[in-house]
Amino acid sequence: MTKVVIDPITRIEGHLRITCVVENGKVTDAWNTATLFRGFEIFMKNRDPKGIWQFAQRICGVCPTPHAFNSLKAVETALGVDKVSDSARLVRNMMEACQIGYDHILWFYQLNGFDYVNVPDALNAKAATPGLKAVQDQVKAVVDSGQLGPFANMYWDHPGYKLTPELNLEVTAHYLQALGVQQLANDAATMLGGRYPMIHNYVPGGVVQMPSIETIEFYKSNMAQVKDFIDTVMVPDLLAVAPFYLDLATYGQGVGNFLTWGVLDEKSQDPYDRLFPRGGIFDGKLELQKVDPDQTRQFTKTSYYGDDVGAGKHPLDVGQEPIQFTQLPPIEGEGLPQGKYDWTQATRYGDQNRPMEVGPLAQMLVAYLSGRPEAKTLVDSTLAAVGHAGDPMVLVSNLGRLAARVLKAKINADNALRWADDLLANIGGGDTTVYNELDYSRDGTGKGGWDAPRGALCHYTRIKDGKIDTYAAVPPSNWNLSPRDDSGKRGPVEEALVGTPVVDPAKPLEILRTVHTFDP
Repeated sequence: MTKVVIDPITRIEGHLRITCVVENGKVTDAWNTATLFRGFEIFMKNRDPKGIWQFAQRICGVCPTPHAFNSLKAVETALGVDKVSDSARLVRNMMEACQIGYDHILWFYQLNGFDYVNVPDALNAKAATPGLKAVQDQVKAVVDSGQLGPFANMYWDHPGYKLTPELNLEVTAHYLQALGVQQLANDAATMLGGRYPMIHNYVPGGVVQMPSIETIEFYKSNMAQVKDFIDTVMVPDLLAVAPFYLDLATYGQGVGNFLTWGVLDEKSQDPYDRLFPRGGIFDGKLELQKVDPDQTRQFTKTSYYGDDVGAGKHPLDVGQEPIQFTQLPPIEGEGLPQGKYDWTQATRYGDQNRPMEVGPLAQMLVAYLSGRPEAKTLVDSTLAAVGHAGDPMVLVSNLGRLAARVLKAKINADNALRWADDLLANIGGGDTTVYNELDYSRDGTGKGGWDAPRGALCHYTRIKDGKIDTYAAVPPSNWNLSPRDDSGKRGPVEEALVGTPVVDPAKPLEILRTVHTFDP
């Protein structure tokens, strides 16, 4: 038995340790440990519901916008409001389109690309164009300096890198190009939101103002360039790289349960009518079922909280106190995580307390099974391109997570301009309402349920006497990176790691690949 500990897992949003047992060249057991305490639920209490979303969006520096939306929605539904005006819907969709556009490009190239693209090997390529030669010279200058910066601390001599030098060079060039494209999406969000990250234009009941025509046109220009990059660079890169790594389809299957609350409202504002609709898939059967955020349950026997804090309760009845921190699992020696080992609470769904995978793979599978034409067309064509036509089960793997995020980025970009055009049509038709006053004298309980780029996200709140009485946020990490629950059942990432082949435990590239497919 060989114990492998990676701490921290790099190129991710939070702080994460992974502990694995490797036997006979494969992972036979795994534990994930979130090493930071969050605590927003504690200091949200007794605040004014009007401004709580400003605090909530700071839960995540990478995906603040969906946290803001969820907080708004929780307050709105607590006060008896299920819908906002159509123009407010469109502005919120446009904001989310910027968030997804930036995030998924960032993940594909900056956060995940180096797991498959060998940057130093790009120096061995025959550069086909002056532009690629310039990139090659840039890489050479960095390597010759001995200060590798973002290219340091990788397993560049690992035999698991399979691309040709020429393809390594081309995708490295796209890695650099992607930085500018992400900025285009963020600039569009900044114009709409007043700043980015931590936007200013949301308010319970709608948005603070109708964007000017100039702002809408700026958004359209930028998002058209984002769409062009995804169509002509990002999707082709996926199709070029994937055939070299088809073995990724043979492991990383995980728990076989998938969940999405949905994201990007159509005109009905029905969560089952979203561009990426709400839904669940259970026990590995590609059959779609309806899901309810109030069926979320949390357990804390292996988390740094009292055992009774969770115990299968609804998020609003859990909270984050009392804390019962013991110690982080040992890095050195053969000792493995035992007892309490994670700041994340084990989140489960429904009466059977199922662990659920969330994220773009869940969103694309649910959209596909819902019959959304964009998802059907893209998934079927991608399966054919990688030699698995008519076999969507092959997506339930590390390869599927890689493909799903790229395909979702394309669907998002394809629709980003539609919402802007619909907003212009509303303005032309005199429909300029973007805000409706709420009755803050009411008491009530509400919830969001609007996916972040990394997966299912839901905020819950109780409002009493004009103040936040209770608040709970269940982000994607609580699902994917949940530890073992009270019955000892592994969380999705832990389960996906089991069976992962490891060629060299001293250079566990394959473990990083599996973890990174979840965008932790």
